[in-house]
Amino acid sequence: MAGRTVLELGAGVGDHTSFFLDRGCKITATDAREENLVHLRARFPTVSARMVDVERDFPADLTAHDIVYAYGVLYHLSEPLSALKRIASLTKEMLLLETCVSFGAEESINEVAEDENDPTQAANGVGCRPTRSLIFNSLKRLFPYVYVPRTQPWHEEFPTNWLEPAPANATRLYRSVFIASRTPLTTAVLAERLLSIQTKE
Repeated sequence: MAGRTVLELGAGVGDHTSFFLDRGCKITATDAREENLVHLRARFPTVSARMVDVERDFPADLTAHDIVYAYGVLYHLSEPLSALKRIASLTKEMLLLETCVSFGAEESINEVAEDENDPTQAANGVGCRPTRSLIFNSLKRLFPYVYVPRTQPWHEEFPTNWLEPAPANATRLYRSVFIASRTPLTTAVLAERLLSIQTKE
């Protein structure tokens, strides 16, 4: 990833932005709320920060980047599949995607209401908790190569056993990571299919 151009979607106040700065990347950070970007600009004055709502058509002057980083944004959208198409159109090399998901083998969006007055929630008041199969198969239609990590982070919101029934605690968030690429990625840490069992890092 070093030295690449990076489009960070839903950057919020920039909690992940330094990861790419440390690797010499040229970053365009976006968020749907200007108040979040005010904090991001104060923290990282060299980063290009602009207001972009992923639910809507992207600005015409927002160009494609080598890497698109969309961690924690997809589940705050009411129409994630349309958003994925727009995101793919701006991805030259690789999309790094993390989102909250629902358990289940079916392809389902699972809309949920969110508080639009909360700066960490959906700007338009409606989010989703899509199933992993919906995201994986949708990405396969947009990219020639799609992967999931064989491991999950050491955090309670990242399950490792997707064969178990959906947990009874419906209020907890459950997360998954996806990588979509224009070229094959040859690394043992990624799987080319949706895994039912993952391990912890």
